[in-house]
Amino acid sequence: MNNRRILVIGAGLSGATAARVLAERGFAITVTERESHPGGHCHSYRDAETGIMVHAHGPHILHSDSSEVWAFLQRFAQLRPYRHTVRAVTGGRTYPLPIMLATLRQFFGRDFTPDEAQAHLAAMARQYPRPPANFEEQGRALLGDALYEGFFDGYTRKQWGVEPCLLPASTMRRIPVRFSDDLSYYHHSNVAIPEQGYTAMIATMLDHPAISVRYGAMAEPALAAAFRHTIYTGPIDAWFGHRWGRLSYRTLDFEVLRGTGTFQDVAQVNYCDLSVPWTRITEYKHFTPWERQDATLYVRETSRACGAADIPYYPLRLAVDDSLAHRYLAAAHASSGISFVGRLATYRYLDMDVAVAEALMAARGIAEALNGGAAPPASVDDPGATSAKVQSGRR
Repeated sequence: MNNRRILVIGAGLSGATAARVLAERGFAITVTERESHPGGHCHSYRDAETGIMVHAHGPHILHSDSSEVWAFLQRFAQLRPYRHTVRAVTGGRTYPLPIMLATLRQFFGRDFTPDEAQAHLAAMARQYPRPPANFEEQGRALLGDALYEGFFDGYTRKQWGVEPCLLPASTMRRIPVRFSDDLSYYHHSNVAIPEQGYTAMIATMLDHPAISVRYGAMAEPALAAAFRHTIYTGPIDAWFGHRWGRLSYRTLDFEVLRGTGTFQDVAQVNYCDLSVPWTRITEYKHFTPWERQDATLYVRETSRACGAADIPYYPLRLAVDDSLAHRYLAAAHASSGISFVGRLATYRYLDMDVAVAEALMAARGIAEALNGGAAPPASVDDPGATSAKVQSGRR
């Protein structure tokens, strides 16, 4: 029946989550996906040469304190506990990230207690006559000049391609600083990797009698006319034909390298110096410690401006972009019969658990509205609520 048919555009984590919830509530779901596989930015694959599971679009680690999100994901995959550790190379030396007690001891060559480290950082902090106005000022006010320049200035320029003073101070305020010896990057109640990879987990989500998936299908607005409602998870400006111009993103280039043994002792090493072109190197065998691999595969990741033919990864979020994003979001709010869900459709950076939580909420709201004969909400969040990551695990 036409009044129970819903179109979901995009078979990534957000689209698959919404599709599954709505299918289980009695709706007939058609999912269209331009690629030949599900997964979106979470797509993973088994490298044919080494047998190593690779995250095609950069490292993804599930981490969450939400019992609801975790219970939902556990229905579709065996989630193997995982401890993520990150290193940073700056000035020819390697340090633990995020900045923690061990980082401060090594960087300053002093055996700080936690209280001494906090006092030292406070003494190093640059003072401004007003609240810090941008990323650079916030970094210098939080960490002092030496730490900011060593860990964040060059890395930020490479990652975002702009002067740090053009980025919002709020981004730097989200960077953790820890006065403990715990080397784990994530301090959440649940941190895990799907045993068979993200693509297998998302394919299982989509494996439902009421869900039909069409791969190799482009997002055509005209297709939506045949359905009661549409959920769109692609770039919001693309849905409107880039009517007011393109939103700015950063894209990524990946150089895949193979070898034997182990290349580095942790999964992720960030490179902070401008003299090194890549932002990080990820060695994927570390994500599956339950597997034994004699070979290795590691990836150098480089950030650049996103062109029309590139994959959009991170919203740039300069003032001009926020202004343009609000214009597209206003158009989205004024649209009927469609909900915009997920990171690309709301022009935000979202951790995976947040993407799942928002998709769960959106799908339930859509089901409730349609069952009650009402119009579902656009499900678009304010673009100012971005959580873009700088110098971090980034997922």
